[in-house]
Amino acid sequence: MATRSILAALLLTFSIAGSVLAQSSAQNVPDDYYRAEFVILERIVDPGSINEHMADHIVEPTPATNDILWSVAQGGSVQSTLSLVSKNSLYLNSAAQRLERSGHYRLLAATGWYQTFPPNYDGKPLRVELGDWLPNSGTREIEGTITVDRQRYLHVGVHLNHWKEGMEGPKELVTWIRETRRMRSEEIHFLDSPTIGVLVFFKKISE
Repeated sequence: MATRSILAALLLTFSIAGSVLAQSSAQNVPDDYYRAEFVILERIVDPGSINEHMADHIVEPTPATNDILWSVAQGGSVQSTLSLVSKNSLYLNSAAQRLERSGHYRLLAATGWYQTFPPNYDGKPLRVELGDWLPNSGTREIEGTITVDRQRYLHVGVHLNHWKEGMEGPKELVTWIRETRRMRSEEIHFLDSPTIGVLVFFKKISE
């Protein structure tokens, strides 16, 4: 796929050596303290070129949660229960800009936060709601959850649904992401479907 080749080329030219990461100002940094970063993109494709045929898939309801990563209300305001850092301070910001400039992706969210992830950390699902507003369904076109766990290693579970308005009003599934992946610190990871992409980056913070 051409967009996969574009993504690979962009990420290969994005060197960690050239990055400037904001460090914690705390004098005593906790153990297992990380900077977690997520960029969520929509791939710009012709809907007719998608061969997933997922309209008949049964999708279990997204679990109710009070923990929110990024939720865009109908009026456009963004809500999160995390202490998010500014987009401009993100390590992934440069990669996100390059992908958007390629003309193949639309940037929906780029954010990060600092958190302790000790071994055997059982993370709660974080709510995600973004993309275009679907008025008949009263929801955003992309919604679901992202979960960060840690056993021996960090793992990220992405469960996102991409919806569209159906011919008779109810929403129909376009594609989804159902993937859990082990994360290597200081490496960019990309989880995707034909229409959604999620860049993930973790940086362990030390004194």
